[in-house]
Amino acid sequence: MFDEIMEKFEGSPSQQAVIRLLLERGFSVNDEGRVVSGGIEIPNTQIARELDIDRRVVDSTTEAILEDDELRPIFQNISSIPSLRDLAPVLDLTVLTFVPTDADQPGIVARITSMLAERDISIRQTVSEDPEFTDDPRLYVITDDPIPGDLINEIMALPFTRKVELE
Repeated sequence: MFDEIMEKFEGSPSQQAVIRLLLERGFSVNDEGRVVSGGIEIPNTQIARELDIDRRVVDSTTEAILEDDELRPIFQNISSIPSLRDLAPVLDLTVLTFVPTDADQPGIVARITSMLAERDISIRQTVSEDPEFTDDPRLYVITDDPIPGDLINEIMALPFTRKVELE
């Protein structure tokens, strides 16, 4: 799906950057073509500044979204979720970042979370990036307790593991 969305803007790397930002941040586009997070409007000038592009590129991208019958329902219904990942150091939580070899393989989240549960490690949050919307999807598991080294080694040994990081 991500590739299909990006193809619609293949002639404009700047518009693709806007699309990527909207998807990554969970920003939606309202009926007036304004970028919003919930009911809070994000000024197009701020988006343009973040991406180092002209504001008019943001305008033309949101117009294109509203004019496209496939894109409109996606971008009018997208939403963000609060993440504990950035708060983990402040709250003394552990973040396990898991990068699979093939994110489309079924059972990855179940296997990782089961391994933690078998060790009585309480999971506060899991966030799984959708392989349809990101080039390098990751699974973030935030726990109350540290994850022991031998468990990290077991996770690394799984056949679908490409990389594991611990914060």
